[in-house]
Amino acid sequence: MYLRKIDGPRAVTLPDGTVMTRADLPPPGTARWVASRKAALLKAVASGLVRRDWVEETYGISPEELASWERLAGRHGVPGLRATSVQKYRGPARKRGQP
Repeated sequence: MYLRKIDGPRAVTLPDGTVMTRADLPPPGTARWVASRKAALLKAVASGLVRRDWVEETYGISPEELASWERLAGRHGVPGLRATSVQKYRGPARKRGQP
């Protein structure tokens, strides 16, 4: 049995003192992205556990989508990552023809 060689650390210590490993990440091929899974990926990227390009390739997430998760989490925390709360955290609705 062979172990795959991975780039980067196997575990990191987060600012709150907890340890995060690659085992804490959602499984590849995840189709249902709940707020906690999004938050786990964002923590892993921010802490240097995984690279952005690895996340995009492994999970099939576009760079724009990952950036939007980061923006929402930065503004509103984990609740901002909920799909049901998208309208709550977006700006006021605009009508057609208005800037």
